[in-house]
Amino acid sequence: MIHKLIEWSLKNRIIVIALFIGLAGAGYWALIHTPIDAIPDLSDNQVIVFTDWAGRSPQEVEDQ
Repeated sequence: MIHKLIEWSLKNRIIVIALFIGLAGAGYWALIHTPIDAIPDLSDNQVIVFTDWAGRSPQEVEDQ
């Protein structure tokens, strides 16, 4: 199968070159348009949870 692919590629050089240029162009476009964050956010994630546990203090709820 690989032999047939190589044979086809050698017979159709223009198509192979056009595909390569198209793929390289798409890769360059993606590289230019991908947003890059120079200083990433490394802070801790926080979640606020509202709960009700009758007869318990907030500290006891947090410890559980």
